[in-house]
Amino acid sequence: MANTHSTRFVSRLTRSTLALILAGGRGSRLRQLTLWRAKPAVPFGGKFRIIDFPLSNCLNSGIRMIGVLTQYKAHSLIQHIQQGWSFLRGEFKEFIELLPAQQRIRDSWYAGTADAVYQNLDIIRTHQPNYVLILAGDHVYKMDYGTMIARHVESKADMTVGCIEVPLESASAFGVMSVDVDGKVVKFNEKPKQPDSIPGQPKMALASMGIYVFNTSFLYEQLIKDADDSNSSHDFGHDIIPRLIKKYRVMTYPFRDTHDQQTAYWRDVGTIDSFWAANLELIGVLPELNLYDDTWPIWTYQEQLPPAKFIFDDEDRRGMALDSMVSGGCVISGATVRHSLLFSNVRVNSYTVLEDVVALPNVRFGRDCRISQAVIDKGCVLPAGTVIGEDPEADAERFYVSPGGVVLVTPEMLGQELHHVR
Repeated sequence: MANTHSTRFVSRLTRSTLALILAGGRGSRLRQLTLWRAKPAVPFGGKFRIIDFPLSNCLNSGIRMIGVLTQYKAHSLIQHIQQGWSFLRGEFKEFIELLPAQQRIRDSWYAGTADAVYQNLDIIRTHQPNYVLILAGDHVYKMDYGTMIARHVESKADMTVGCIEVPLESASAFGVMSVDVDGKVVKFNEKPKQPDSIPGQPKMALASMGIYVFNTSFLYEQLIKDADDSNSSHDFGHDIIPRLIKKYRVMTYPFRDTHDQQTAYWRDVGTIDSFWAANLELIGVLPELNLYDDTWPIWTYQEQLPPAKFIFDDEDRRGMALDSMVSGGCVISGATVRHSLLFSNVRVNSYTVLEDVVALPNVRFGRDCRISQAVIDKGCVLPAGTVIGEDPEADAERFYVSPGGVVLVTPEMLGQELHHVR
């Protein structure tokens, strides 16, 4: 068998791989942040959306056949992909196809992750891939899928599951893979109370990342079996994996940093607390997720905006940002921004102080505001004198306050209707 470190070997595999990104989920734990958008469309990192990470991983890994399966409130997601990801050339068998739920096979919407793929079997067959890579569209990470596909082929697996190593005490929040010394899955438990540890690592467990590699013919066979099972919830985690490990070769692929072989960066930014924290992590001197890495760029759609501007330099009115990230089109006008991340086109007016704030695009802060430990949704206009983050009880009367004390503010909470439905 060819060596996985052979670039030619890996590129041959990725060229014959179809990636399917499951991007139909609502992400209800993000509360009102997903009221009008699917979780993969949520902005992240100053200029990106969450789905840009798996899409960029595919391109950087040499995978050029990509399908994006959408369902819940997909308009902004579809618009983003059309605007920022339309540069692949179909005549070279390169594409990003949008696959909305459209009742192609049965009279229902996607019932689960496996059903979403099953309902697009006819489209998958037309592309004739040798391997199918199934990805979640709502996680933030950088990963070379080529090495995982190569490991899948070399281990003669029917299915390979991408896994992240997590401390045993926190593994109950994940689907945990129990494995033998060769990495073959012998048991799978969804959010177990007493998770099994990794052989030789008694304090660590293997958690599923929701990343799967299948031999294509095997996938077809298993999806059809699952579709015929009236007792199935048609989900990879709940149904497909537990059934397969009894009869077939299901292997794990631990996701590690290529440089030091330690557990790599991976975030499920599925709650307001984790979303806020993951964004603010990027401000650090040496963050785990390096957005300035030109060897593994994250691609996106970026509107053409002027540079960020900081104006006024008086003693009591100085436009400045300290220990922060500020995107294009922002104007900091006689205000102070500390340890915050501002997305594109944010305006902060005089005498306002922001600290530990994540402000999504097109937010406007009036004068004399004091805002701390908050996520401000796209398009919010905060009136002059607004105070957030100092009185939890007062905040909870108007906004959503997370278990960790992060305040989420949306236009609707401010009485500002950006989406007119009547």
